[in-house]
Amino acid sequence: MKWHEKMLNIDRRWIYLILGVAVIVPAVVSFHVPVNVTPEVRRVYDFIEDLKPGDIFYVGIDYDPASLAELHPMAYAILDQCFRKDIKPVVATLSQFGAGMAEQVLSEVAAEYGKESGIDYCYLGYKPYPAITIMLMGVDFRVPFPQDYYGTPIDSIPMMRYVHNFDDLKGVISLSAGTSSEFWIIYGYGRYFMPLALGVTGVMAADYYPYLQSGQIFGLISGIKGAAEYEALTEYKGEGLKSIPYQTTTHVVILAFIIVSNIGYFASRRSKK
Repeated sequence: MKWHEKMLNIDRRWIYLILGVAVIVPAVVSFHVPVNVTPEVRRVYDFIEDLKPGDIFYVGIDYDPASLAELHPMAYAILDQCFRKDIKPVVATLSQFGAGMAEQVLSEVAAEYGKESGIDYCYLGYKPYPAITIMLMGVDFRVPFPQDYYGTPIDSIPMMRYVHNFDDLKGVISLSAGTSSEFWIIYGYGRYFMPLALGVTGVMAADYYPYLQSGQIFGLISGIKGAAEYEALTEYKGEGLKSIPYQTTTHVVILAFIIVSNIGYFASRRSKK
């Protein structure tokens, strides 16, 4: 068998073995990979950074556990930035499996800064039918959320007494792995012109760049790479930056196999001619 034929017929078990080693290497030998911050991620960071202490900002944890690995690091970094600057986040979820997960990340970050529920932040919990819920929040938060996640009436929450609808918020960021992002664009921005940014999984990002270019969203955080960029900006040591070495080694191996296979393919064509 000629050399180019061997390149085209590599036993897949070798490929799996080499990929396995590529994943193990960063766990054994720790190393730092520089993260280049993209403009769309920096705009989200700058928007929140420019808010004043006491300003109220909405954070949507609109994803379920299946997308936790990519979107959870974003939630941690954004909430850390809010609490560090004494910005008061209103948090809710439009994902039926996201309520407990959102409560976990919010309570953990709040505890690090000694923040108190109802005074420094408000967690509204879950409501179904994203389009209807977003439109009703634009009218009055008390319609879809008469009480918060813990059963406290909204009017009894000090932070929410003067918050009625989107006019009382500085902006919205939705972290989503589904169609919730589209509903926020259609109704959150399209109907109420609410300043809107999105955090989405890596495979979803390409679909939302047209909305970024048209100005319907002011920022976009894409996948675990985007989460790492945000952590680099906020200097938050989270899972985003930790995952970059693993992505780097595996992507290098995958690119190497692509190059090898193409060399073998073109060499095979030339040999046949």
